[in-house]
Amino acid sequence: MKLLILDAGHCLNLALARVAHQRSDTELIIEPGLSVSAEKLRELAPDAVIIPPLSGPMDIEPAAVIAHGEGVDDCLAACQETATPLVWCVSDQLYQDGFDAPIDEHVIPAPRDESLRRLIAIGDRIRSGHPHHLIVRLGPLFALEGSHAWLGGLIDSLMAGDPVRAAQDVIFCPTSADAVAMALVGMLHQLACGSQAWGAYHLAGTEPVSAYTFASMVRTQLATRLEGLGERPSLGEVKPLKHHHDQPLRRVLNCRRVLEAFGVHQRPWRLEVGRMLDEWVQARGPVPDEGNAQS
Repeated sequence: MKLLILDAGHCLNLALARVAHQRSDTELIIEPGLSVSAEKLRELAPDAVIIPPLSGPMDIEPAAVIAHGEGVDDCLAACQETATPLVWCVSDQLYQDGFDAPIDEHVIPAPRDESLRRLIAIGDRIRSGHPHHLIVRLGPLFALEGSHAWLGGLIDSLMAGDPVRAAQDVIFCPTSADAVAMALVGMLHQLACGSQAWGAYHLAGTEPVSAYTFASMVRTQLATRLEGLGERPSLGEVKPLKHHHDQPLRRVLNCRRVLEAFGVHQRPWRLEVGRMLDEWVQARGPVPDEGNAQS
């Protein structure tokens, strides 16, 4: 299977590259931009095009959201012209106001923000005009490297001693980029083998949590690992933010349909964070002894 991945450097694309490296049946082609032409698709002949998510669309300039949507629109037109399957990953923030109960796949987001509504309109066009599509809604992605990686930047801030401010009253399900990459490759292989389970799916980690609790757990686990190596780091403090004074906003994705259709299980985010922290410590290597360094 040959997959064309857009937006080189995105943390999900790096995770997909790691998955493909471990398999002999998956080839990746990574393009730097966000859009692709029909001529390019005819030249490369991929089995699917994957667009990684725009992380935190509520927290960035509307112009960036609109530009992302224009790229997706261009890609959709090219995929329609060449009958190429399209996979579009989107942020759970499109459910702007959240829901009290876990959000099922059939629930179409209805955000108030104008730029976010443009993305919903693109999703409507994909569903109505391109049968071979996957719209994959994700919880907040985390990884050690790549753009939109979250965990890598969080570790850097903590190690630098910088304060980390995180919302205490927004509840979501952090999602490992590695877990999403493995799921997407497995889903696309099943579809290539004759499954007709195209459509919208939710992928997220288990255990709803606030950004504040997530960051606090990362800080505790990081300190534990470093102290186990004999270090006494002065990690930055995690400070809570409150955006919703009446009650927490819950943005929890129900991932039952992806399990039923493809056998994809949610990965516990705590286990994934622990694994990544172990990898970070191993890659960092031993810290030189200050006394020996000065002698």
